[in-house]
Amino acid sequence: MRALFLSALLACGAAWGQADWPSRPIRMVVPFPPGGPTDIVARPVAQKLSEALGQQVIIDNKGGAGGTIGADFVAKAAPDGYTLLMGTVGTQAINATLYPALAYDPVRDFAAVTLVAAAPVALVVHPSVPAASVAELLALAREKPGTLTFGSAGSGTPGHLSGEIFKSMTGAQIVHVPYKGSAPAVTDLLGGQIALMFDPVQSVLQHIKSGKIRALGVSSAKRSAILPAVPTLAEAGVTGYETTAWWGVVAPAKTPREIVARLDQAIEKALADADFKGRLQEIGIETVGLGPEAFAKFQAAEIAKWGGAVRAAGAKID
Repeated sequence: MRALFLSALLACGAAWGQADWPSRPIRMVVPFPPGGPTDIVARPVAQKLSEALGQQVIIDNKGGAGGTIGADFVAKAAPDGYTLLMGTVGTQAINATLYPALAYDPVRDFAAVTLVAAAPVALVVHPSVPAASVAELLALAREKPGTLTFGSAGSGTPGHLSGEIFKSMTGAQIVHVPYKGSAPAVTDLLGGQIALMFDPVQSVLQHIKSGKIRALGVSSAKRSAILPAVPTLAEAGVTGYETTAWWGVVAPAKTPREIVARLDQAIEKALADADFKGRLQEIGIETVGLGPEAFAKFQAAEIAKWGGAVRAAGAKID
């Protein structure tokens, strides 16, 4: 009898806790440093969530190791709705194959909430690089093999693998230089310390528009609406090339369904807001909006797709 009473009491307490959620600020972990593409997506989402939920959603940047440090932190957090991850194609799909000893499981350790947005990766070069097209860049790489360096936000990130796929499809002998996030890599690109970079379009857009760097192509199947004059890499001669960076909110596994549903509803409402949607489109990001089940199916397909790309590129991080 006492056991039944305690069980009922605990059940009531859990239900009350969910009904009372959120009663304090929520942490949204961005697994990369401030200023990078994931940070750019996460901050307006956090702002809209704060307005919808009546509690502040605080961005917590935990960069390093291709996003695995921040993702693992959230995977091991209490499943109470107060710790979320702005997951990426890297943390939630690519890393499953790239890291043989990954500290977390991208599927089992998380509850999918909403696929938020997607954007193409841009191939950009420093103005000192004597190449105004992909064809000219490939000719330069053939002429000076192993001398052109390309930066990325870190090993295993979409930019890194987009570069590796480019190498495998073209035979270009360009050298990868990993950074701890997109922002420091872009800084070195602007300074000419690296020759080129593959990075989601929103983090390099302002520098393309100012002429500080030059865009040679985008990775998507069709041209970016924000850079209509820049060809896709497939159009530029790399037939069949296509990669896309994406971002989605996930919570620790076993987060109550009611909390996941409320988060999903709040984010979906934000994504439907014309002003919010327009703000992201202005920087080359397309909002998506897939709920928990659809997002989980999408993630499974992406793990398979990028797993093949990782194996084909021979990329591996211990």
